[in-house]
Amino acid sequence: MLAVSYAIPSCCINRFYIREFSSSLQPALHHPWYKKRFGCCSTNQENCSLGSPTHLPRMPGGDLSVAPSVGHLTANNEAWLWDQIKGEARRDADSEPALASYLYSTILSHSSLERSLSFHLGNKLCSSTLLSTLLYDLFLNILSSDSSLLDAVVADLRAARVRDPACVSFSHCLLNYKGFLACQSHRVAHKLWNQDRRPLALALHSRISDVFAVDIHPAARIGKGILFDHATGVVIGETAIIGDNCSILHHVTLGGTGKAGGDRHPKVGDGVLIGAGATILGNVRIGDGAKIGAGSVVLIDVPPRTTAVGNPARLIGGKEKPSQNSDVPGESMDHTSFISEWSDYII
Repeated sequence: MLAVSYAIPSCCINRFYIREFSSSLQPALHHPWYKKRFGCCSTNQENCSLGSPTHLPRMPGGDLSVAPSVGHLTANNEAWLWDQIKGEARRDADSEPALASYLYSTILSHSSLERSLSFHLGNKLCSSTLLSTLLYDLFLNILSSDSSLLDAVVADLRAARVRDPACVSFSHCLLNYKGFLACQSHRVAHKLWNQDRRPLALALHSRISDVFAVDIHPAARIGKGILFDHATGVVIGETAIIGDNCSILHHVTLGGTGKAGGDRHPKVGDGVLIGAGATILGNVRIGDGAKIGAGSVVLIDVPPRTTAVGNPARLIGGKEKPSQNSDVPGESMDHTSFISEWSDYII
């Protein structure tokens, strides 16, 4: 499967896409590979049937279609999502032929989301001694053997598309969002850790940190519907737990308080929003629907549906009767609703 992705010279693919997508139907490159692959029997370019629309097959891929509301996309919509990603890739190859070979190799040549993701992660994380073919097989075997992992992939794609206005398409997230890619790589490393394949899990963890600048210990447990927005500098310790539908920005640390072992890292509930540069230390609980302001330092529990801001962090509205969040911060991405109630806010 992997060999197919490398078999076509990139110059040929780019010319092929120009021919395939262009309304002017420029002649495709008359190349021996195409003659063999598509059964062309002509010996000269002028008479080559590759130049006719009827001879040239459409590239594997889907068409852009009307979504089941993106905000309500679930794991059950995986088939629709994969078709959508392929349709977006075809559209992008049409508008930017320079990317055609990349889009073909990474998305359009694959038969499923898990194969495309495995191929992409294998190429991202490979090194001179950790080969892309090995990583492709590793990712594909694990993603294919556990349906809950693919459910999480779909939920994470939805999270980025819905919550981040800079995310212009699902394919953009799949290809370019390093927070998404780091999270999916971690899910595989976590599976390896639980299978007692810990040297390989730690090697993968090291590559994830090197490539994406995201350091998540393979033992850490992460739910689904997660958005690591920007993601650079995120550090998550060994015994940390993150619930479902959380959004975490760059330079967030979920760390310990010293060199003591055991259960020593934060437990983050469902629907939590953690702002950029926030630091949460120790075995503390961040309740469901809580919000941690950017740059805050949290050392004690934060009750559900409250907002903690500052260094050291304080609850908006006071400790006795803290203000309650009316939405789910991890999904609304509202970072500043507390400003009017923060009496110490001075410019």
